[in-house]
Amino acid sequence: MTWLYLAAGILSLFCVLFLIFLFLIKPRSPKHRPAYRDFVGVEYAHRGLHGKTVPENSLRAFEKAVERGLGIELDIQLSKDGQVVVFHDLTLNRVAGVDGRVIDYTAEELSKMSLNGQPDGIPTLKQVLEVVDGKIPLIIEMKIPGFDLSVCPKAFEILDDYAGRYCVESFHPFVLDWMRKNRPNILRGQLSSDFFKHKEGGNKLQLFAVKNLLLNVIAKPDFIAYDIRYPETVAFRLCRDFWKAFPIGWTVRTNDELTRAKKEFDAWICEDIYE
Repeated sequence: MTWLYLAAGILSLFCVLFLIFLFLIKPRSPKHRPAYRDFVGVEYAHRGLHGKTVPENSLRAFEKAVERGLGIELDIQLSKDGQVVVFHDLTLNRVAGVDGRVIDYTAEELSKMSLNGQPDGIPTLKQVLEVVDGKIPLIIEMKIPGFDLSVCPKAFEILDDYAGRYCVESFHPFVLDWMRKNRPNILRGQLSSDFFKHKEGGNKLQLFAVKNLLLNVIAKPDFIAYDIRYPETVAFRLCRDFWKAFPIGWTVRTNDELTRAKKEFDAWICEDIYE
């Protein structure tokens, strides 16, 4: 009979661990979630509608997306002088061909840089919101260097006066925790992926926690923005199917991917399929 007791003990331990896992990944309850229907069924142009001659996260890319009636996903971070600017990478080399980080330069200096050799500088969030003017919904990703959350209050100094539709997402659960405490009425989302399958650099424990949505317990996201390559991830499926979190897929780059993504997600961040 010893093996029966052992099996029962293992099964009991598994059940307890699974219940703890469910508790850790639980998002905000749907009954407390802000209205989100305006964001459902929308295709979002990833960093604007950019291409060979229109740089990502440029005013022209956002203007083109608005003209096409697409939603927009964009990225924000702080400049040296504390302005909220729209740029994806923390460093400038890839897109602007300049050494250093975004935060090493003022907003004025960033605005004079050339994106991908085109006549486009790095815009501020205020400039982008003036272009969008509430015409389409926005997904705003907050980029966080380390644990510095300074961009959060700075961004909402601007967003609080914006009447258009927007939600906020981040890979950093502490951004969502800040929003939970300071802007609970704004739709918030946890970005994630299976970082180990594409060998993402960084702290392995942090990557494991974010991949498996274990910090939802403090972030309490309303939606999960997950890499479309890994919809089978258990944590994502449980958040979507059991806890009823709103699922957004990124980044769709072909029409075939869009067809598949529409089976797993309720909104889609797209790139390269509109040219």
